[in-house]
Amino acid sequence: MKEAETKTLERVLEGFAFEGKPVRCVPWGSGHICLTYRVDCEGGRSYILQRMNEQLTSDIPGLMNNIALVTDHLRKKAEDPRSVLCLVPARDGNWYWKEEGFWRAYAFIQDSFCLESPRTEEDFYQSALAFGRFGEDLKDFPAERLLEVIPDFHNTPVRYRNFRRSLERDVRNRRAEVKNETEFILEREEEMGILQRLREAGELPVRVTHNDTKLNNVLFDQKTGKALCVIDLDTVMPGLALYDYGDSIRFGASTAAEDERDLSKVELDLRKFRVYTRGFLSACRDLTDREVELLPLGAKTMTLECGMRFLGDYLDGDVYYATRYPGQNLDRCRTQLRLVADMEKKWEEMRKIVKEEADVQ
Repeated sequence: MKEAETKTLERVLEGFAFEGKPVRCVPWGSGHICLTYRVDCEGGRSYILQRMNEQLTSDIPGLMNNIALVTDHLRKKAEDPRSVLCLVPARDGNWYWKEEGFWRAYAFIQDSFCLESPRTEEDFYQSALAFGRFGEDLKDFPAERLLEVIPDFHNTPVRYRNFRRSLERDVRNRRAEVKNETEFILEREEEMGILQRLREAGELPVRVTHNDTKLNNVLFDQKTGKALCVIDLDTVMPGLALYDYGDSIRFGASTAAEDERDLSKVELDLRKFRVYTRGFLSACRDLTDREVELLPLGAKTMTLECGMRFLGDYLDGDVYYATRYPGQNLDRCRTQLRLVADMEKKWEEMRKIVKEEADVQ
């Protein structure tokens, strides 16, 4: 670490009200959005320190207020204090410290671990319980109190408008090579706008949603192996429960990696689809009949929207998503569209599974 970075980190550590003097500060975890450290203090207390990514939002105080409001609400219902993130205040009374950027700190959650992919179906089921409980415990929190951190994040019609702009600009002259993918996306535009239209019509309730419901945003208990705590609350904001459910299915019920080039390996695993649906419905009991009915559409919409965003970024020159090799965003797009196509083949089976699992709750 460079001397200037060390000095900045020392000033940041002095800015938070830690219990005990920091004696060790080391890089921690594998996240790509925030720069993260583990801080160990005299007396045995440990903390997570993060430098926030200001590209996510221009309103860091508003984002941190979201997290403070939500974690305070969840803590009132928690049986295990480790099941909710606990912010550490800065010495100036804010939930962040400004020093060559914005920083925040959490109490370190002991005896927990994180997974990048499920080892067993039980791991996927436990993540469904975690995100389902997250929604259930926040059902009585007024979502309108939260800042919309990323406006129109899952407003799919707006995403379509952005995609059309990328097509029109075609800054890297790539449009001609993605004709099939473009047609696939545009053919489904009307269907992909259903959830947003129902939201605007008041037919689907606006709830507090996580908006990044991947397995690696759940901490598991080392002793029991059960889901313990939902983390990474940067994108918590008003939304639809179908967004959170759908993104989990998109990411966790696929049989292949997000950038798999051999599309014959990409399918929707109906067994995993059932496992996650069972866990989510058993934990999130407040869903309306209409929400339950539309769960498959939530999965399809989030998958196609993600594929469209990957393709839009490919057309724009790979400026948003980090890539390790040329064409990775196009590979990512194709896996998502292949997954959508497989969902369409299995549509009646998906609807049947949702009804069966809802009936036994």
